[in-house]
Amino acid sequence: MAYPPLQGEGDRSPQASGGGGVPRTLRPEVARARSLRRSMTLPEVMLWQRLRGQPGGIRFRRQHPIGTYIADFYCARARLVVEVDGHIHAGASARMHDRGRDQFMRENGFRVVRVSAADVLRDVEAVAASIVAQAARPLHHQPSADGPPPRTGED
Repeated sequence: MAYPPLQGEGDRSPQASGGGGVPRTLRPEVARARSLRRSMTLPEVMLWQRLRGQPGGIRFRRQHPIGTYIADFYCARARLVVEVDGHIHAGASARMHDRGRDQFMRENGFRVVRVSAADVLRDVEAVAASIVAQAARPLHHQPSADGPPPRTGED
């Protein structure tokens, strides 16, 4: 007769479906982002439906953590953060929080685009096209081939 292994004993071979060990803990921002993905607002859902298919070959992420903040949408290639502002952003404390957030993003090399939730509801196609166009623009000006040569020390 075979008995089950005692506590702490048993097969130590790798298993396909996990095993023991310490449960994985997430950074608070990641856990919050995952939660926000499950509870997106209607304008966010509508915009995500347009941006998720990599329009123009540009990949977007939704509810992406950046520092202690979570961007509604983010394009890594363009370092572009897109925020959908609904009625919740109209209050004085929310505007102050948004200014601090935008400053953090700019200081860390991100461009921030804010779009109104009303504009998304009114014409989601135009808003999505505008966002894709901004993501397609390079962050830095690339001089044309027939323009003046770069200054000494610049390539």
